[in-house]
Amino acid sequence: MAGILSANAQTARQDVAAQFARSASNHYAYPAPTRALTPAPEGYEAFYISHYGRHGSRWLSSEGAYTRPVAQLEHANREGMLTEQGKHLLYILRDVAAAAHDRAGDLSDIGAQQHRDIATRMFNNFPSVFGGKAVVTARSSMKIRCILSMQNETMTLRALNPDIRITTDASASDMGRLAYGYGEDTLANKLRARMNLITDSMYRHNIKPQRFVDQLIDNAPSLEWLDGLQLMRDVFDIAGNMQSHHRFSDIDLFHLFTVNEIFELWRIKNACWYTQFGNAPHNGNRMPFTKRNLLREMIDSTDVAIANGQRGANLRFGHESILLPLASLMELDTLNYSCDDLNQLHLHWQDYNIIPKACNIQMVFYRPVGQSKAKADDIFVKVLFNEHEAMLPVGTDMFPYYSWAQLRQYYLEKINTDINWDD
Repeated sequence: MAGILSANAQTARQDVAAQFARSASNHYAYPAPTRALTPAPEGYEAFYISHYGRHGSRWLSSEGAYTRPVAQLEHANREGMLTEQGKHLLYILRDVAAAAHDRAGDLSDIGAQQHRDIATRMFNNFPSVFGGKAVVTARSSMKIRCILSMQNETMTLRALNPDIRITTDASASDMGRLAYGYGEDTLANKLRARMNLITDSMYRHNIKPQRFVDQLIDNAPSLEWLDGLQLMRDVFDIAGNMQSHHRFSDIDLFHLFTVNEIFELWRIKNACWYTQFGNAPHNGNRMPFTKRNLLREMIDSTDVAIANGQRGANLRFGHESILLPLASLMELDTLNYSCDDLNQLHLHWQDYNIIPKACNIQMVFYRPVGQSKAKADDIFVKVLFNEHEAMLPVGTDMFPYYSWAQLRQYYLEKINTDINWDD
């Protein structure tokens, strides 16, 4: 079992305290896998991979995330109210904001490296998939960070095997599956807006910014123009995303927060990701089903590969807002967990284990050696979730390998279930 989710709250609290970078939630830099993979079943070899991967580490998606805290500290500085700690923070944030100018959402240097490393491990883990004149089809969301992530993976695969045949594409025709805001996702966007109201209330009730602000600005309570909670959240986001850049990776802003503040800020962000994209009662448990078309396309393309005896991979590049509901729909490990009480969520569900930068799903298919036209009933599959072998929602006596015919039937019955999409 991959052990994606921690067993209890103390483990989550210890995780965050041991490595503050985890509190960055979806900005957590992709951790390299530490477990060895299970050898192929005897007499079988991997021949095909169906993949969905998130782009790598990036700059924060809004330039305002960098300029807002600078503006607030600049205002205090003009009034002569910055403490020495505040002046030092302003110096750092000015430099970061200048570097981030016109780069909102762009792939970072570390993000590019993450995808080169993932491609190298994929190639080395499954040489029978990528050897010779294997066929690799790669498609991306139209966001530049996703296209560059695709480019870094495919260039690495080609460097490892010059004979590999790779086609790449980034088209609006794929955006309904690879990105967000299309088709059924229109309702999902409305639901997400409602979920924001829930977590905004959690921030207001659980986060007390006064201690944080007082170390930066004198007489802060008397300043009507100061939004202490926004300043605290903005600095926290920048602190968490420093790990996305070699240039800033040695700058620690977490020292401005207490351990409990870090944990609480993470805990609410964790609830935000869960309610907006997970199998949460708060969204009617509907979010995973917004990825039905993507899972159906993954099944259909696998059927074609099996029927054609194809050897290679279908690589898709997009966003965590797609991968999270897809992984929940697929019931990888226990990601379809459903919990009413958001104050207890972190006991069972932690975003840093699920949607770090460059998170990915690899469905690896196996057929009997020498049988290029094996029947679906003879195919085994295992799923790597962030490169760890995942549990799947059907039975098996040879984990991590499952009958593809059985899993395929389970998924098709699930995604063909009628869902109430009425708002």
